[in-house]
Amino acid sequence: MPRFNAGQTVVRRDVYRGRRVWSEQALRVVADTTEALVTACAPGAEARRPALYAKARADGDRSARTEAFDALATGEEWGLAPGVWQDTELLLWKPPTAWFSVNAFYTRAGMRNWYVNFEHPTRRTRDGFDTFDLAVDLVVAPDLSSYTWKDEDEYAHVRRLGIVTDAEHQAVDGARAQVLTMLEQRTGPFAEAATWTSWRWAPAWPAPRLP
Repeated sequence: MPRFNAGQTVVRRDVYRGRRVWSEQALRVVADTTEALVTACAPGAEARRPALYAKARADGDRSARTEAFDALATGEEWGLAPGVWQDTELLLWKPPTAWFSVNAFYTRAGMRNWYVNFEHPTRRTRDGFDTFDLAVDLVVAPDLSSYTWKDEDEYAHVRRLGIVTDAEHQAVDGARAQVLTMLEQRTGPFAEAATWTSWRWAPAWPAPRLP
């Protein structure tokens, strides 16, 4: 697939077992190199999410997220509800073969935190790229001084359901170690922490829309 141009709109899709779309998110390309695809979004960017996930967000009820995973595991049909990105600006760094992406969230006050999302390696499409979120995450302080694992309970649940296979679990374990080494050695985007900390969404860019 050809590389994307800076400023171009692309779509990140979470696709389960390469067949069923779990979510879609419109993003703006910041840079596309052999090292990583860097994209971003801001409040108002269009998305589609499983209806139960959307309900969990609206109600502040995590049990609905568990129901969504149960439907995924049993092969039940699920609907995708339209939505928009809210509250924060996002900068996303995704190496093509990595089982993770490095993200940064920003509020008006500046960078809120780094966020490492463990997920499938990228498969490029005509409109963007496909991956699949594997539930567990790592939240890192803006100055890289500390980190906290997030959603370990959901990760254990999707492991029990078979959504994350043994092979995927091994890949996630390897990715966890890789990310902690990057943090310790200040490589990847962590090598440019000052640049990332000061990044903001370009005011001239409208919020990206789904094609």
